[in-house]
Amino acid sequence: MTEDTTTREDHAGTATKRRQRGILLFLRDLLVIFVVAVLVSFLIKTFLIRSFFIPSQSMEETLVKDDRIIVNQLEPELMPISRGDVVVFKDPGGWLPARPEVQQPPLVAAVDWFLAFVGLSAPDSNDHLVKRVIGLPGDHVTCCNALGQMSVNGVPLDEPYIFLPPGESKASQVDFDEVVPDDSLWVMGDNRNNSKDSRYNADTPTKGFVPIENVVGRAFVVSWPVSHWAWLDNYPQVFEGVDEGTG
Repeated sequence: MTEDTTTREDHAGTATKRRQRGILLFLRDLLVIFVVAVLVSFLIKTFLIRSFFIPSQSMEETLVKDDRIIVNQLEPELMPISRGDVVVFKDPGGWLPARPEVQQPPLVAAVDWFLAFVGLSAPDSNDHLVKRVIGLPGDHVTCCNALGQMSVNGVPLDEPYIFLPPGESKASQVDFDEVVPDDSLWVMGDNRNNSKDSRYNADTPTKGFVPIENVVGRAFVVSWPVSHWAWLDNYPQVFEGVDEGTG
């Protein structure tokens, strides 16, 4: 074997090693990027925002069943809840019927767990509820006046977000007169005649009120499907003067 042949073989071997090392470095960088992306997604999902899907018709027509919403988890931990906010909360107990545990194939369960870990799936949506906050701690909520409106602290509400069947004008089919306890909320669905909300849970452990500690966060945007994309309003004009109301 000549010296030139040996030199060419050495160069070829060196080039091959460089290519292999380049591929390994590329794969390492991909792995680092993937791990960082997963950790960032986990942190965002845990502390900032996460996704839920709408499991029922109780918030129509603001939210439609199977819509995806993005929830700001800084409320109520760092930002106060306001009247009119659309909030996601864990079942306080007795609001939802018991559901049998769904058995999934191991691979499907693993994929679902990972997607939930990074915030791209919400398998626990059926264990949560989505309603609109009407009464804050200490508020006096009543229904209905002669015009069929509900009132908060004596101030009648003109609610543009509620959905009622044709010919129906009352904000609620049942009358109520309640004072919201400390650290709790009075919540109602926008689809007033098809929402099992605070009005219909008086026989549960929390008497129909939602402990603020059960609130996961405030829904602020519909993210899917694209045709339903929208920012979610809390209608501050509806509750003007409520804080100065006489109750």
